Amino acid sequence: MDDLIPIGRFSLMSRLSIKALRFYDEQGLLTPAWVDPSSGYRYYRRAQAGQAEAIRVLRQIDMPIGEIHDLLSSKDPEIIGKRLQDHRERLRARLDEQERMLRFLERLIDQGGFTMPYQVTAKQIDTRAVAALRLHTSLTAIGADMARGFGTLVSAIGTAGASPTGAPFVIYHNVIDERIPGDIEICIPVPAGTRFPDGPVVFREVPGGPAATTVHRGPYQEISPAYHGVFAWIEDEGRKPSGPPCEVYLNDPQTVAPEDLLTEVQFPIDRL
Repeated sequence: MDDLIPIGRFSLMSRLSIKALRFYDEQGLLTPAWVDPSSGYRYYRRAQAGQAEAIRVLRQIDMPIGEIHDLLSSKDPEIIGKRLQDHRERLRARLDEQERMLRFLERLIDQGGFTMPYQVTAKQIDTRAVAALRLHTSLTAIGADMARGFGTLVSAIGTAGASPTGAPFVIYHNVIDERIPGDIEICIPVPAGTRFPDGPVVFREVPGGPAATTVHRGPYQEISPAYHGVFAWIEDEGRKPSGPPCEVYLNDPQTVAPEDLLTEVQFPIDRL
């Protein structure tokens, strides 16, 4: 008991706030060496400073809590190295994405805040029979959630003995930004009457109707100006939005470069 350090002093030693230490205790990452049963006060040993430093560094490079737990629980150097390499690749991909967004921002600034005009067309969208998966997500998680969601849909369609009949799309039921999460619905067209067992994937028909549409060419992260163009057209034409927008993915990001991705933005309107 002689080397026990109260949480306040351990906080100063580890450069982790008391709030963070309590959180890491709750997550099973850094458990106190002893907790006073009468006061609930936490005490740590000096030897735990190394683990605290590892957690602090891993959180600084945005490794998720669950992965840190798995990493620190492993005693196999090969597994530890593999987990660090996987996270390194994610960081590189994130850096590439941020660099693309900076180039996009530079183009916007060079053009005085304007982008090349989008050609907007009003057309009738047919009712679509789809396998659908509705998710609640956030701006930071939406990319990973969509990737997992499409994987879940493809697996469910295969299990049902069906095949996709059209381009996949996502309905944005809410506006999602850095502060507010919301719902998206991931859809893959399938034959009418396709049956799925009880679970997150359901068969449903997405109603058709008139929509203002345009096609965006380029990375998904740069699609916002397409929405601006469609909404400006709706206002200029005296139409009104009549439902949530959707994005139809016309080609496969695994087979084309980001600058060649084609996405159709469809915004339901009150009339053609």
